[in-house]
Amino acid sequence: MSALLRHVVVLGSTGSIGVNTLDVIARHPAQFKVFALTASTNVEVMLAQCVNHRPQFAVMVSEQHALELQTRLQAVDVSTRVLSGAAALETVAAHPEADTVMAAIVGAAGLPSCMAAARAGKRLLLANKEALVVGGQLFMDAVQSGGATLLPIDSEHSAIFQSLPESRSLWASTVDKIILTASGGPFRTRAPSTLCDVSPEEACAHPNWVMGRKISVDSATMMNKALEVIEARYLFGVPPERIEVVIHPQSVIHSMVQFVDHSVVAQLGTPDMRGPIAYGLSWPQRVVSGSAAIDFSQLAGLSFEAIHSHGHQERFPGLQLAWDAMAGPQGTTAVLNAANEIAVAAFLNRQIRFDHIHQVNLETMAATQFGLPVSIEDLLEIDGSARRIAEQVVRRLAH
Repeated sequence: MSALLRHVVVLGSTGSIGVNTLDVIARHPAQFKVFALTASTNVEVMLAQCVNHRPQFAVMVSEQHALELQTRLQAVDVSTRVLSGAAALETVAAHPEADTVMAAIVGAAGLPSCMAAARAGKRLLLANKEALVVGGQLFMDAVQSGGATLLPIDSEHSAIFQSLPESRSLWASTVDKIILTASGGPFRTRAPSTLCDVSPEEACAHPNWVMGRKISVDSATMMNKALEVIEARYLFGVPPERIEVVIHPQSVIHSMVQFVDHSVVAQLGTPDMRGPIAYGLSWPQRVVSGSAAIDFSQLAGLSFEAIHSHGHQERFPGLQLAWDAMAGPQGTTAVLNAANEIAVAAFLNRQIRFDHIHQVNLETMAATQFGLPVSIEDLLEIDGSARRIAEQVVRRLAH
């Protein structure tokens, strides 16, 4: 394998992060080569990606979609080998011929392949926040024992990583607090009493970012920020009480670090995921990402709002669940994530109201019982139990 060429596996290549990753890779053919692509069911997009990037492997979750993809690739004379099933995701994530893994599978479904990449010592670009929210310390232990390099791709966590000292040994002694910025989503100024009437289309209409439907709803409830708080706690080793969230509607400052001398370092950029993706791929160097430069002459101003002001606590009650979950037994964050995935899916399917999402999360956290997780199987069992309870809550609310 050439030392100058990174061989990249893109887990979740047909989603927005995957598509943006391939866009960055295509700009630098001398530095990055696609080794494997994976997707759930989107054969059309996967076919086009295989034709364009000629990966050694393509993985579809179901055998039916894999067979369809293989047939269509043969028809256009593309020799990519097609695999199917969850085990195949782990196979390509840990493959010895790949050195870099973009983890962009949405939800807890991405945890096993993330763990496989971590144990295999890959450069792991983490866009799947649930791997940390569900995996917690077990995931971080796998990163350490496998000798993996973990680089955050969420714009907020990438910003924090870029703002911290290069030497990790200085983090504990110099960092006072981490400040995550949140846009406030589409309902930042909407009266909380009207949120029961929100439609899926309204919730998915983010004012700044182009994202998938699930994360768009999470942004609208600010559950995405709750999950990011949990993620930051594990990524940067900062106690929960030293993580803060501030609303910044312009989405120009992606996050900040306040140091013990009360100086603040912030990372700025246009709201384009290709920026943090390019940084993760090329770190510690930087390459052209394709994102636009900030035009400071066009910035009317940068504003900030505290969570306890403007009625935001009533508007975004789910944010507090991050600290509640971290204060609970290990595994509670996995319960919160599972409940939220079920609740958001039910809302998008028009089974429950927008304001019911928080209710599902609250009731599931209160009702799920579990023991101390010591393996990924234990975590997935907790995840499954929480989903079953959340589904019961959804059924009750849907009537």
